[in-house]
Amino acid sequence: MLTGRKEDIDYEVEAALAFHDDDAKATIATLLADNHHLRLQLALAEKALSRGLVRGWRPSFDRD
Repeated sequence: MLTGRKEDIDYEVEAALAFHDDDAKATIATLLADNHHLRLQLALAEKALSRGLVRGWRPSFDRD
């Protein structure tokens, strides 16, 4: 789950829905597209970062 106060999360949900004129399907589609894009960026970063630069840290695709 997201970190932060419930009020902050509720505000962000309402803002995302308002951006899409309260169309829940469009909101979810945008969030899924953003998620896909960020996972691709993470995969690129994983390949580009040297192990020495990040001292053994590896990006994780899953939440802890």
